[in-house]
Amino acid sequence: MGRKVTLATCSLNQWALDFDGNLQRILKSIEIAKSRGAKYRLGPELEICGYGCADHFYESDTLLHCFQVLKALLESSETQDIICDVGMPVMHHNVRYNCRVLFLNKKILLIRPKMHLANYGNNREFRWFSPWSKPRHVEEYFLPRMIQDVTGQVTVPFGDAVLSTKDTCLGSEICAELWNPRSPHVDMGLDGVEIFTNSSASYHELRKADQRVNLVRSATTKSGGIYVFANQKGCDGDRLYYDGCAMIAINGDIVAQGTQFSLDDVEVLTATLDLEDVRSYRGERCHPHMEYEHKPYERIKVDFSLSDCKDTFLPTHRAVDWVFHTPEEEISLGPACWLWDYLRRSGQAGFLLPLSGGVDSASSACIVYSMCVLVCQAVQDRNEQVLEDVRRVVSDASYRPEDPRELCNRLFTTCYMGSENSSEDTRSRARELAAQIGSNHLNVNIDMAVKGMLGIFSMVMGKLPNFRANGGSSRENLALQNVQARVRMILAYLFAQLYLWAQGKPGGLLVLGSANVDESLTGYFTKYDCSSADINPIGGVSKMDLKRFLLYCVDQFQLSALKSIVAAPPTAELEPLTDGQVSQTDEVDMGMTYSELSVIGKLRKISKCGPYSMFCKLIHSWRESCSPSQVAAKVKHFFRMYSVNRHKMTTVTPSYHAESYGPDDNRFDLRPFLYNVLWSWQFRCIDHEFHFK
Repeated sequence: MGRKVTLATCSLNQWALDFDGNLQRILKSIEIAKSRGAKYRLGPELEICGYGCADHFYESDTLLHCFQVLKALLESSETQDIICDVGMPVMHHNVRYNCRVLFLNKKILLIRPKMHLANYGNNREFRWFSPWSKPRHVEEYFLPRMIQDVTGQVTVPFGDAVLSTKDTCLGSEICAELWNPRSPHVDMGLDGVEIFTNSSASYHELRKADQRVNLVRSATTKSGGIYVFANQKGCDGDRLYYDGCAMIAINGDIVAQGTQFSLDDVEVLTATLDLEDVRSYRGERCHPHMEYEHKPYERIKVDFSLSDCKDTFLPTHRAVDWVFHTPEEEISLGPACWLWDYLRRSGQAGFLLPLSGGVDSASSACIVYSMCVLVCQAVQDRNEQVLEDVRRVVSDASYRPEDPRELCNRLFTTCYMGSENSSEDTRSRARELAAQIGSNHLNVNIDMAVKGMLGIFSMVMGKLPNFRANGGSSRENLALQNVQARVRMILAYLFAQLYLWAQGKPGGLLVLGSANVDESLTGYFTKYDCSSADINPIGGVSKMDLKRFLLYCVDQFQLSALKSIVAAPPTAELEPLTDGQVSQTDEVDMGMTYSELSVIGKLRKISKCGPYSMFCKLIHSWRESCSPSQVAAKVKHFFRMYSVNRHKMTTVTPSYHAESYGPDDNRFDLRPFLYNVLWSWQFRCIDHEFHFK
């Protein structure tokens, strides 16, 4: 009968401006799709150039190279006899659009521009692109001569149209259009489109995977139809990790699920589905009495069938139960994949981490170990790309990683930088964790370097500062803490650059940071201390989530050393010990708990609360534990700390984005860094309204 269609979607680890690599990954995905019988292949958003090109989209070179790649795709034998749907920027009438280019057998069928742009969170699409604001309108696009020479076409359709093949009708959405309250798939479905496609570059955030799945399910539950979703994967050059999760759905059921975290550069998902199932679903539930009120979509007629007239015995895919990762698994997998991309593409030979024996640095260490587990598993699964990459990183063409601890020993150096203010407890906790994950572990005393710095100051100024415990002022106390923290940063980079040199090995190490998102919110770290690093895998994760993650690692990786790390009170160990014990704790210094900070961070960023509106919300949610006056004090204290320390965010280490309330300066959070720290009007509103003096 010719009613069963085999469709392919994919997740590709594309890299911004890596036109050679991006082309090869696109071709490989098409080859795999064809080998599985697919007649249509969908790729991620802006896959030819990479989604994260940012201001490179302004450059004419970027547009030129995209068309050169498109030319190579059109000429390739791999792209014959399959409708290929690829993403790239296109300039039409001197306006830049984020587009899909659909082609078949060296002919471009349609260039479909994005209609609803993403301009929230980490997305700034309005900076580089314009939305196509003409629904169901098509214009002529004049092709560049290099494309005309291949296709024989001078112009092609450009706009909001759909493809009509011999057996079905197919329409495109692009990423944010699925999230829009007026998603195109609604009108397309009412106009008879049976297959919806979505090319996306949707990045990972903790606890958010279900949003995409629910939206795809909802789209096909309401309208009926087949929905094919593609997504970017990997780190394409920035703080974001695109987490894959390609999927195919029909009539509200997911029938094919891609992986969320994977080291595979190319993942192709296919499904064979019966178009009659769509027609039966719509006939009974959706459309018997509906009339389409809008102008119909222009249909681009394609002399091609997605089905085969001899498909009677071709099995169709059945519904699957989507398996979601827990937040702890997401922390283990997402940043680990991000680190692997960064390491293999940076040309460095491993990582160095200042390991303090606390929750934060232990979390960064466990993520590196999780990366080693993933690499070993990928090699065991015969992933030749991962094997080639790891051999290049360790400079050993015959190496084959099999044990994560042994691989960790080759890639990872940890360093405990103790001082006279450090306790034996933290030293032993760091040493025990390093032994269990297999890292090269160094024990360095920084007292000599600190005394040298203070000696220079004393020689110039004729005075020597003292800790508060020894009679010094607050300014002296803070300066003495900061000099220790900054010396650790200098030493971390020194060892990162020369550790392998001292052993006669090639390459250098990337310095890892370990400041969590809550500390960034309040600026509870020293500017240019050991939180200053090359990259930070936990900079977008809350302290409470990190503690749960470490407990997960105890069972998942048999790292018993983490139990004592989680149980210990968080401390920077920058002030003198009292009878050999720590007298300084982080939560006392910050004036609030990490749990309270997470709540405040969500209100500040997600709910867009200033001091007054935050207070109004917290007096209700915290009424069981805090009086209104205590809530007022905490809110004021937070905003004073936040505004005094906001300047630190201009220098914070690039961090893996994991939380929707991250304070990442000039990227995710566009607030200023110079404030009137008194907040006089705002605080007076709190005091006046509730009569606090």
